[in-house]
Amino acid sequence: MSTTTIYRDDTVAKVYKAITADTTLTKADCGKIISLDAIGEVITLPAPSAGLNYEFECNTTTATSDWTIVATGAIIYGSAQVAGAVVAASAETTITLVVAKFLPGDWVRLRSDGTKWYVEGSVVTTAGCTFV
Repeated sequence: MSTTTIYRDDTVAKVYKAITADTTLTKADCGKIISLDAIGEVITLPAPSAGLNYEFECNTTTATSDWTIVATGAIIYGSAQVAGAVVAASAETTITLVVAKFLPGDWVRLRSDGTKWYVEGSVVTTAGCTFV
């Protein structure tokens, strides 16, 4: 994993973290944009804590397997725009970013209120993002 910091006017504008293997996010990753590579991995979310937030951004078409984002229980709520349709998440445990369908420019954001994770996102291709 590597971290890249983007500056604007000598101020940190965005911090990117590249994920290249299965990983568990921590509070130290809060606010970072997680860059996803071409090999899908499992990303485990920490226990919910008020204010935690992460953004997952596709930079390369996933070529070999799905990306999965896993919560500590059935605590993911919200929705994503997927190919123009709203796909709802209610008491879900896993977000799947589907191989060859989660494309560059697609993104998913998660934020926590301390008890749940709330998801929003935008995915161009049908079935590019699923919730279970």
